[in-house]
Amino acid sequence: MKHSESGRAASGPSEMVIVDTFTRLIFGEGGDFSSAELEVIEALRYAEPDVAGDDLGAMGDYLRALGVAEMVELVSRVQHCSAAGLPPKAGGGGGGTAASRAH
Repeated sequence: MKHSESGRAASGPSEMVIVDTFTRLIFGEGGDFSSAELEVIEALRYAEPDVAGDDLGAMGDYLRALGVAEMVELVSRVQHCSAAGLPPKAGGGGGGTAASRAH
C-alpha cells in the first residue's frame, strides 16, 4: 500500500495513523491533532455510533474498554469509513459516557 508523507494510505489513513490516534485518545493526550488524526477521529465518530457525540476523553474511555479483537475490527471500520469519504455523523449517537456502556 502506498503512503504519502501525511500518513495516509491511498485508501485512507494508514493503520499506524489510526492506532497512534487511538493511543493518544486512550492516554488522554490532548493538544494539537494533525489533519490525519482529526480525520481518524471523525471517521471513528461515523464508524462507531456509540462515540458519535462523545468528547475526546469519553472516546478514550470507550477505546480503553475494547478487547483486542474489537479494536482490530474497529481500526478496519475506521479505515473503511475514512477511505469512503463518509460525512461525519451529526452529533447523535450513543450519548452518555463510555463507562455507562456495556460491552
